[in-house]
Amino acid sequence: MDVIIKGGTIVTASDQYVADIGVEGEQITRIGQSLRANGARVVDATGMYVIPGAIDAHTHLDMPFGGTVTSDDFETGQIAAACGGTTTHVDYCLQSVGGTLHEALATWRGKAQGKAVIDYGFHLAVTDLNANVMAELPAMVNEGITSFKCFMAYKGVFQIDDATLFQLLEQARELGALVNVHAENGDVVDLLTKRLISEGMTAPRYHAASRPLEVEAEATHRAVALAELARAPLNVVHMTCEASVRHVNEARARGLLDIHGETCPQYLLLNVDQYDEPDFQGAKYVMSPPLRDRKENAFLWRQLAAGNLETLMTDHCSFRMSDQKSLGKDNFAKIPNGIPGIETRVPIVFSEGVGKGRISLQTMVAAMSTNPARMYGMFPKKGCIAVGSDADIVLIDPKRRVVLSASTLHQHTDYCPYEGLEVEGYPVVTISRGEVIYENDQFVGSKGRGKYIKRGQYQAP
Repeated sequence: MDVIIKGGTIVTASDQYVADIGVEGEQITRIGQSLRANGARVVDATGMYVIPGAIDAHTHLDMPFGGTVTSDDFETGQIAAACGGTTTHVDYCLQSVGGTLHEALATWRGKAQGKAVIDYGFHLAVTDLNANVMAELPAMVNEGITSFKCFMAYKGVFQIDDATLFQLLEQARELGALVNVHAENGDVVDLLTKRLISEGMTAPRYHAASRPLEVEAEATHRAVALAELARAPLNVVHMTCEASVRHVNEARARGLLDIHGETCPQYLLLNVDQYDEPDFQGAKYVMSPPLRDRKENAFLWRQLAAGNLETLMTDHCSFRMSDQKSLGKDNFAKIPNGIPGIETRVPIVFSEGVGKGRISLQTMVAAMSTNPARMYGMFPKKGCIAVGSDADIVLIDPKRRVVLSASTLHQHTDYCPYEGLEVEGYPVVTISRGEVIYENDQFVGSKGRGKYIKRGQYQAP
């Protein structure tokens, strides 16, 4: 064996036990008691939780948006991910209007080439579906792109119509792929935005007013109905509120077990009051869908604990306040949408979720590792600790206290949405395919070591 992780408490989506893990090359080859080193590097995990590396399957790195480009590229974003306990990353690859899917994939491959430090794949965000593009879908699946995305919002930029969504759902069913959907009624959002701006309501707080929870709930209901009609799997991403989640729950109660929901840490911790921070600081939290009332935080934690929200991703979409968010200084509609979070997800969920008794360790692992591995065609290679799986492993010190701050994080932004939050429990070692890439508060991996993952078909968690 090349590496032995000794004496830690191994946590999976269904179990918890103390054992050693033996690694040969890139894979886990033994799990047992008192494994002998025989020259292997020993990683002491005494007193640590040992979890499968987290998967972040909702990010936007090096993405053009709102007249600028997200501030994290594949190098800075993935280094931040590794330092925060994430070992696998699936980014959204955006088709340009009039462009082909092959062109979009080539562009995003270029963004990752030579920069990736952890393993990665792509979703395809379809924005212009015509007969030629439809004909490309089987080739995309053969390339390992087994998940597609549609935006029901961002009118005039990304928004698709219902016919496009329905056709994509039908094709996904035939190809064994999963459709992710951003569910907001873009037509109504567009109308409300223009109305607010015309009335001089331009501050960041009006971003939330332009996207009330009803537009998310309506679009979620519509997406679920179309998926049911198409008999296709559907995942509603970044869900924020009870009014929306109940449509997923009702569908699953009717036996539609391929309807899924995702949420993000920002919707568990932050709330609409953040938009009222003075001196334009509320722009930090401009994202879509927006933050909601505090009561929705508690509801989402309960849904996560119950397994109704099956994945917990970040929607990492980073912009600097100084020269990017400031583009909307006089018009909230021009503030680039998104916040950073790729590095802070694991410690926040461990501290605020597990540490405060809101969710179990098993639920945390399921939502951040095992369920996304299944849904996005990477299980059991990724998302679990088992013989034969990739040695993607993270050690969490449950007693380590860290105050989150932009000054110490690796995300390439000039602010942290959780600035000053003290978390108890923090990743201290990250192992990617058998290689220690983060330890002693330092990234110690190498640029370009990350491998492209050719993903398989969708599996229900």
